Amino acid sequence: MADTNTASRSSKRQDIGLNEEKQFEEQTLHIDRVARVVKGGRRFRFRALVVVGDRKGKVGIGSAKGSDVTAAVTKAVDVAKKNMINVSLYKGTLPHEAEAKVAGAHILIKPASSGTGLIAGGVVRTILEIAGVSNALSKSLGSSNKTNTSYATIKALDSLVPAKNWVTAKPKAAAKSTKKVAK
Repeated sequence: MADTNTASRSSKRQDIGLNEEKQFEEQTLHIDRVARVVKGGRRFRFRALVVVGDRKGKVGIGSAKGSDVTAAVTKAVDVAKKNMINVSLYKGTLPHEAEAKVAGAHILIKPASSGTGLIAGGVVRTILEIAGVSNALSKSLGSSNKTNTSYATIKALDSLVPAKNWVTAKPKAAAKSTKKVAK
């Protein structure tokens, strides 16, 4: 009887693990081989830069090192899931333009009309796709370093304010009081 309970628990764990895997899409942006110089020579490790998102407005970036590529990617995915942000989307594009600078990387992202598609290069394009943006324009104005460019893109996406939070008109109470004064 204990064996069947153990088997059902493990199958439930596997089901939960499979659902978690399908919840977020992950894509590797860059893998580097890095070296540490020690007395006997060089010790090589790998650094992975990974983006994780659900294509519905959640996206995260992670960078980690490991002894082999799969270990580095796994660690980077865990870091990315911990550092996820919510991106406010408006009709498949961005609500307004945003700009961010991290170290030497300077990124500008702008909303685009329907049917334009993603006009962005490299790392920025991948991050916007995983975030769920379907129409946008971008320009990388500074460094081409993939790590700094990706962090600048995340910073720009995080600075977006949803369209519903914009102040576009006077509050109704203030408008009524000005009408009474005018009469």
